[in-house]
Amino acid sequence: MKFSPDQFDYYPGGTSPEETTRAAHTSARLILDRGRASTDPSVTKRLVRFTDEFGLEAVAQLWAQAAPITLPGSLWRIYALRGVIRKNPALISHYYQRGMHSNYAAYVLAGVPSPPNAEEICTTVDTILAGAFTGEFDIALERFAAFCRVLSLGQDDVALGLRHGQLKMQADARDETLHRFNPSEEVRSEAATRATRLRAGAKKLLNTAIELETSAAKWRASTLD
Repeated sequence: MKFSPDQFDYYPGGTSPEETTRAAHTSARLILDRGRASTDPSVTKRLVRFTDEFGLEAVAQLWAQAAPITLPGSLWRIYALRGVIRKNPALISHYYQRGMHSNYAAYVLAGVPSPPNAEEICTTVDTILAGAFTGEFDIALERFAAFCRVLSLGQDDVALGLRHGQLKMQADARDETLHRFNPSEEVRSEAATRATRLRAGAKKLLNTAIELETSAAKWRASTLD
């Protein structure tokens, strides 16, 4: 992505919050506009896989500090979510499967095939992100929001089982299975700690879903900056 010299006048030093905000909004708008203006599938593919080549940190430097309900804030959440999913596809697919029946509308909107295995999860997320550049941006935001809602419910469900000391998760590279067992006090304590962490993550995912839905509404109203 090439920028004109005046668009980088504010970069030297990099200490002003106003300059950082301006850079985030300018880069987000330029990248989205260029992506949506192109009819070359290879351009869309490069945008979707940008973080695979340059790392999530490259996007974080641009947009991570932006307010949630803004264009750069929305793009950051989308790329960050994709990064988490691609690092833990088997685990994410397990959480997704646990949550998809609790909110059928969100499950349908997200569009993940059933059963939601690791490969299908990754493919669907890439398809949704590609849709941000080739289709309706607000629909892509809402699909990511729906994905977050289902994932949040799944994590909450697993956390509930762990909190009661009824379930133990055993994972390998191919699959995750749940086995009932009679846990010791130490295992119960460890499970409770993990349950607390999972519930905190579920709450964060739900907040992200709400932010993306709000951003989608503002995009439709032409007020998402």
